[in-house]
Amino acid sequence: MSLCLQSECRKLLSHKGEHDPYPSSAWAFMGAKDKDKLSKAGFATPRGGAKGAYQNHVLRSNKVIVPYERFRQAPLESYEDGYVIRLFPYQYFDGPGKVKADFSLPGAPQIGINAFVLYRTHDQLVSLPPLPEWRIRSLALNGQPVSERIAGAVDSGEFVLRIAALGAYAARIEGPPQGIFAPEYATENTNYLAKCMLAWLTAHTVDSPYVAAQAHHLQIILQEAGLFHPVEWEAMGLLRSGHTSCPLCMKHIKYAELHDQISFAEENSLLNASEQVENSTRSTVVNLFHLVPLTYSDIEHIPQNVAWGHAICNTKLGQRKCYPLAELISEGAKVGIVDETGVISTFGWIAQNLEMIRSPAGAVWIRIVEDHLSAEEQATIADFLEQYREQ
Repeated sequence: MSLCLQSECRKLLSHKGEHDPYPSSAWAFMGAKDKDKLSKAGFATPRGGAKGAYQNHVLRSNKVIVPYERFRQAPLESYEDGYVIRLFPYQYFDGPGKVKADFSLPGAPQIGINAFVLYRTHDQLVSLPPLPEWRIRSLALNGQPVSERIAGAVDSGEFVLRIAALGAYAARIEGPPQGIFAPEYATENTNYLAKCMLAWLTAHTVDSPYVAAQAHHLQIILQEAGLFHPVEWEAMGLLRSGHTSCPLCMKHIKYAELHDQISFAEENSLLNASEQVENSTRSTVVNLFHLVPLTYSDIEHIPQNVAWGHAICNTKLGQRKCYPLAELISEGAKVGIVDETGVISTFGWIAQNLEMIRSPAGAVWIRIVEDHLSAEEQATIADFLEQYREQ
């Protein structure tokens, strides 16, 4: 079994019909609910996106919105599908009708060309109103207005309104969605390969209804792209003994968990969360998991960085890297407990930046907050603790 590769086609060599570099036929053996989960993993879906003028539930290979406060760190040249810079009125204006001097400098965002102003409140609209010549953002295709962002559509206009109702003031929602959440961006090719990775991991969950041979097309696609490394996946925690596992807790992932609704009943660390949250979320037990957090500075939705992981583990990890045990053993330092006699009992390995500790048996400790005390304050606390111990 081999790939066609003519015109970059990833269908099998004996295929019929047109060539396709992104064939969904690679996971055609899967059931409808698995295909749907893969499809959702390929979408950009920021929470509360509508009020930020974001597009929701669209492919990651779309135009992105880069906040003005982030645009100097964002990899603008890597957004192959385009970008637009979002500014709030206070970022653009010094006062009514007075544009800040920074926007006359070379390289500054240009409103109406590669940037727009987003109004979120009635007060902003009154205190820092749009310039007289400005118009609401709109889309046109071949010179004709269109209501949806489609291929070939061109943006025009300078500002967007996403203003909620307040007292006697009605809501004002004007201007189309401007793009997707930039950290979730991926090119069409990268997004496709990430879905191939997730499909392969789906087929290798515990009690999967599929056999390994059905995932062979996925395997050779990943091999051709230089991405099929099951030995490395074991070291990274994506696999354990050949079955898909959660990279954080390292427990095997059961196939049913891909679709079962989440429960908090067995989570000791969340205390009464089960009573507060149960049945109020439609999240599944297992969801898309990123080994490295999505940020504005790099494009991290890549096949080397995606896995299936427990939703609860995802929440606990937050915006941190998931350090594999093998990496901590090779690059970290041992961590232990010193008893009253000075004897040290080591129990795990800690990342060099002190962000995560892992034990060989699978326990994980994560730093919750950064140090915020001055050296003098830390010394004072250390003196107090020493006096307390002496008492």
